[in-house]
Amino acid sequence: MSTRSATATATRPAHVAFVGAGPGDPALLTVAATELLARADTIVIDHLAREVLVERFARPDVTIVDAGTDSLSHGDHGRPLTHAAKAKLVVQAAKAAPGGLVVRLLDGDPAMFAGLAEEALACHKAKIGFDIVPGVSAVSAVPTYAGIPLTTSKSRSVHVCHGPESITDAVAADVHSTLVLLGTPDVLGATLARLLDAGRAPDTPVAITENGTIVRQRTIVTTLGECEGAVPQTNFPALAVVSPTVALRQELSWFETKPLFGWDVLVPRTKEQSASVTRRLQAYGANSSVVPTISVEPPRTPHQMDKAIKGMVTGRYEWIGFTSVNAVKAVREKFEENGLDARALSGLKIAAVGGVTADALRAWGLNPDLIPSGEQSARGLLEDWPPYDDVLDPINRVLLPRADIATDTLVAGLLDMGWEVDDVTAYRTVRAAPPAPEIREAIKTGKFDAVLFTSSSTVRNLVGIAGKPHACTVIACIGPATAKTAEEYGLRVDVLAPEANVLMLVDALADHGAGLAAAALEAGEEVQRPSLRRPTARRRAKRNS
Repeated sequence: MSTRSATATATRPAHVAFVGAGPGDPALLTVAATELLARADTIVIDHLAREVLVERFARPDVTIVDAGTDSLSHGDHGRPLTHAAKAKLVVQAAKAAPGGLVVRLLDGDPAMFAGLAEEALACHKAKIGFDIVPGVSAVSAVPTYAGIPLTTSKSRSVHVCHGPESITDAVAADVHSTLVLLGTPDVLGATLARLLDAGRAPDTPVAITENGTIVRQRTIVTTLGECEGAVPQTNFPALAVVSPTVALRQELSWFETKPLFGWDVLVPRTKEQSASVTRRLQAYGANSSVVPTISVEPPRTPHQMDKAIKGMVTGRYEWIGFTSVNAVKAVREKFEENGLDARALSGLKIAAVGGVTADALRAWGLNPDLIPSGEQSARGLLEDWPPYDDVLDPINRVLLPRADIATDTLVAGLLDMGWEVDDVTAYRTVRAAPPAPEIREAIKTGKFDAVLFTSSSTVRNLVGIAGKPHACTVIACIGPATAKTAEEYGLRVDVLAPEANVLMLVDALADHGAGLAAAALEAGEEVQRPSLRRPTARRRAKRNS
């Protein structure tokens, strides 16, 4: 690039992309939106555009500009920002990042009730180039997540209304159309009242949904004449559907009937280890809170691992056994530190304790030779591990790079089969710092519906740093050894995974949740999350009297 063109790029304002953030569920973000977020130098958000999208898709060094309509950081005298003020912020952000990319996240679809026109016109006036990426609109997504189709053979048109002034006599009289009403609770209430005053029948079915498309979604089905008390009293927009199609929700509700819908599940794992668990829980309708109970640190001295790495390269071992993802990570980092890669393991037989560990090896380019066919544990690995044969096995030594607190089960079993074992500390596990006070309080008072224990150490460490989970909390354990430890701490184990696999543990919890819901319905009771069934102070006092 010439000096002249480089100077032009450096002085030209950033390009702006107006991107639809969708209605709330991060999975509804478009491919184009995720690609732009990954490239963005600056992201302008407000309180409707979810920050979780930035955390999941943007670079760690991205600049965040807050344009929140309920933020006090920019409004005059604490007042919410107008569309004009937001447009000014976008232009300023573009000029502050010459040659870069500014992504303006707008809730839902940018072209619908999101202030796109004002902000895009401001960019045009400032000679700032821009793109517009449509998003999934709440108008269609929220009713769909509530199990309400907008059109059927009985309702062939849709009117989208915002505010009571949008309800004309003609709109009110069209009883065969579906009305989708948007707005904050006060606006929504006024719009519904206007529709009733304009002549729509009081018995017209109405569904009102708040927190649409996320696990906090709640839908109330009522009638136009009875809906005054059903409008949620929050600061965030809600959505109402006025239509004969509301009656189909009873058969078509799919989101709010998920087996763990609305559950708060405690996941005592590190953030890096919990991504797949969080996604699986979300698929079942649950919200997860990740609380690390251990911190993984290098060995106190590198001598053992240095010797082991040299042994792998020089042919000292016949087998290497990986008993955790952390072990794979520790060996891989040590290889890279020494300028080596997966090719240095050529000719070495590799064992993995389970599917998750095997996946970590495959991500490194290694396909394990041995994975337990039964129980995914050290015991299961021993059942399939071949005994040493001095004719077939040229080398009789096995390397086990493990945690400093690993049990002796695997080592003892291999020794009994004739193998020599180098049990090497690849990493140390240290108890993590206690979680925030509100998390500790939630654990002790039963505000979590379930907790997932993936090892005996997570049981011991969670109790040590945060206290015992409440008696109403569902306890789910990955295997018999973990369950035994939980019981030793006085916990009732409700769920046991069929295999030592964290995703199967989540599946087992979902089956348990479905069973609780089915039992409640059979008994004619309301389906409630476990945390809502814990005794209140009044009930405890009555029980103790």
